[in-house]
Amino acid sequence: MTASLIGFGILLVLLLARVPIAIAMAAVGTTGFAILRGWQPSMAMTGTVVFDTALSYSLSVIPLFIFMGNVLAGSGIAQGLFSAADRVFGRMRGGLAMATVLSCGGFSAVCGSSLATAATMSKVTMPSMRRFGYSDSLATGAIAAGGTLGILIPPSVIIVLYAVLSETFILTLFTAALIPAIIAVIGYMAAIRIYVALYPDAGPAGSRSTWRERAIAVRESWATLILAGVVAGGIYSGIFTVTESAAVGAVLAVAIAVLRGRVSVAEFWRNLHSTAATSAMLYVILIGANVFSYALTLSRLPDNIVTWIGALDVHPLMVIAVLMVIYVILGALFDTVSAMVLTMPFVFPLVLNLGFDPIWWGIVMVMVIEIGMITPPIGINALIIKSMIPGSRLSDIYAGIVPFLISDFVRLALVILLPALTLWLPTILDLPR
Repeated sequence: MTASLIGFGILLVLLLARVPIAIAMAAVGTTGFAILRGWQPSMAMTGTVVFDTALSYSLSVIPLFIFMGNVLAGSGIAQGLFSAADRVFGRMRGGLAMATVLSCGGFSAVCGSSLATAATMSKVTMPSMRRFGYSDSLATGAIAAGGTLGILIPPSVIIVLYAVLSETFILTLFTAALIPAIIAVIGYMAAIRIYVALYPDAGPAGSRSTWRERAIAVRESWATLILAGVVAGGIYSGIFTVTESAAVGAVLAVAIAVLRGRVSVAEFWRNLHSTAATSAMLYVILIGANVFSYALTLSRLPDNIVTWIGALDVHPLMVIAVLMVIYVILGALFDTVSAMVLTMPFVFPLVLNLGFDPIWWGIVMVMVIEIGMITPPIGINALIIKSMIPGSRLSDIYAGIVPFLISDFVRLALVILLPALTLWLPTILDLPR
């Protein structure tokens, strides 16, 4: 127990010293395992983890979904989504901000990355909102909050990683995320309506579009509808497995980019290079997390934490509330993958021991990390937007995020108090747990 706590302390010191989390976890895990069992077993364990992770079939969806998102980011699909949503909502006060949230949700459905969604939509939607006189607070707040939908709306890379680490079914998690994702979009739009009711000048109404203009704009977003329909429809109908749907989606994304004339040989290779770099980073983080997890399991730290928490005379929801606070802080300080893999080895057994469903917990944890991504004083989405939008100020971004944070916490409370919001769809579809 003492050795494991010392090891965890060393890990935190390494992270504060800005050592990459994958290297820090792998180094501490390998050394800790060697201290407890010897260097030869430790090297054998590390080699096995590297081999098994690299050849994991379930992880093959990650580079496929990332490649699909990279291709779509440069194909103009985001602009088409925003134009369609603008034609429908632009005439309303705060309508462009609502269109931003909806287009973020649509782009997330075919991208799966919050950071990619926030970065892309910053370039697509911010010029229009500034042109119509929107306040920077409301505009950037809508982009930051809409960007977080990327880790909740399937296909979400972070949900895939949770499924792999927790040994739960990806399809079940995707299905469980649907209702919370819909509630998130509705909550964000309600937050915008309330904000512009209190501050009318923050989001002036735009020009009214004719029904013909709306129909044309919706028709121009055909690529998103087809791709989302094929990928999601194939998964939920059982025609494709999740991995097969990722492969089909990647091929369709390239076909759409070619049809739109938005891809060249150089752009194609850049997408492949970016996909390889991002995938390699995620694989290395998973390898480090698994090595660290083996060392923690051997030290019995997770078991001791479970036993200690179980001996406390507190309601299980109080423990969940404490974990929520911790994850909001971690989400604000680390990227989503790091926040999750750093805590899974001891938090997941604790949650299961308290009697909570692993599917429900996976969605709750993703939602809390999502909240952390826009929580001051850091909030990685806010930093991304600051770097993407010239002349933007962090103070304006943080001020604009507040209404969306209130909506997030209301949604989180609903999902925690009403687990059926996540478990109802998987149950009626009889999906495996």
